[in-house]
Amino acid sequence: MRVSLFIAGRIAFNRFSSFSKFIINIAMIATAFSVAVMIMATALINGFQQVISDKIFSFWGHMHITQYQVNAGPLAEQVPFMADSALEAGIRALPGVKEVDAFATKSVIVKKDKETEGMIFKGIAPGNEPAFLEEGRPIRFTDSGYSSEIIVSANTAALLQIKLNDAVVVYFVRGDGLPPRARKLTVCGIYKTGIEEYDKTYLIGDMGLVRRLNDWEPGEIGGYEVFLDNYRLIDSARSSIGNLLPDELALRSMQEVYPNIFDWLGLQNKNETIILVIMTIVAVINMITAILILILERTNMVGILKALGMRNGAIQGIFIYQAGYITLAGILIGNVLGIGLALLQQYTGFFKLPEESYYMTMAPIAIQWWKVILINVGTLLICVLILLIPSLLVRRIVPVRAIQFK
Repeated sequence: MRVSLFIAGRIAFNRFSSFSKFIINIAMIATAFSVAVMIMATALINGFQQVISDKIFSFWGHMHITQYQVNAGPLAEQVPFMADSALEAGIRALPGVKEVDAFATKSVIVKKDKETEGMIFKGIAPGNEPAFLEEGRPIRFTDSGYSSEIIVSANTAALLQIKLNDAVVVYFVRGDGLPPRARKLTVCGIYKTGIEEYDKTYLIGDMGLVRRLNDWEPGEIGGYEVFLDNYRLIDSARSSIGNLLPDELALRSMQEVYPNIFDWLGLQNKNETIILVIMTIVAVINMITAILILILERTNMVGILKALGMRNGAIQGIFIYQAGYITLAGILIGNVLGIGLALLQQYTGFFKLPEESYYMTMAPIAIQWWKVILINVGTLLICVLILLIPSLLVRRIVPVRAIQFK
């Protein structure tokens, strides 16, 4: 095989121009393009999934613990239950659990001047500060009573023409035909998640206000938000947390609350697979074409080598090694292009997106290096193994005819 490797090297690095050299360059460029597209596709899809998941979970946690209600929808108000410090401590002690925060929601109508908007008031407890403030500051909680400050979304602020420190009237809806209760609240902050389901639906305030208007007992809450270190731990954490809960409490993950968003994220995995398969096929077809042309152009050389006693396997090795050179060069160039473009997008954000469709203003990048390595190794192995088939053409070449072939 050393002779095969030597001859393959001389052919691959031949400085003289030929038609086969042009084909080799085309195959190399096609391989580089395929590898670059695969790297960019995986980085973009991983970025999309990571950013969207972070936005969803940073607002609502990974799982909700609420009082069990039959056929309760994702926006249904909660049945109150007493906060349990022992339960909170037990959940926090579980592996992968980062935080457990109490919350409560209530349907409201927000009024500013002549403009009104129906929304949901999300009451939070002290210490549970939102991490997505664009303007202003967090809510200042009081030791007694409740805070009269709220945080609204940038979407709501634009719709109702609200600015920081503006006073708005919030009507808290009551059932059973009772008139709503009005409270005048001050806007202390403006948030923006970029997720329309959140920004058009929720405003954030003190859970103590929800407790007061619902006539709950001191210490009663609507539920718990459970935050995990990694969203991939949801299934395992769900089982562990479920074992700690009493029968009257129910546990739901964000996938169950907002299945449409996670279905959309799941489709991205299929898109990633389709792109990888198509780009691999493109690289393989180009390499098969290149190796066939190389064999045809070197038919005379093959005949001479056979006449000198070289075995078919060794001659096949010449073209397999040459294909390996081409593939390796294409992979190297593809890595430079793919990783370079990914890093450029990551640090400059030059490629913009419509936020109303993608929940973000620029294409996110998240390079997973194990996937880059897998793309490189997989491309090399698939191309070389597939090229064993056209290299079998060498066995059909007859030395006498091949030496005369021009």
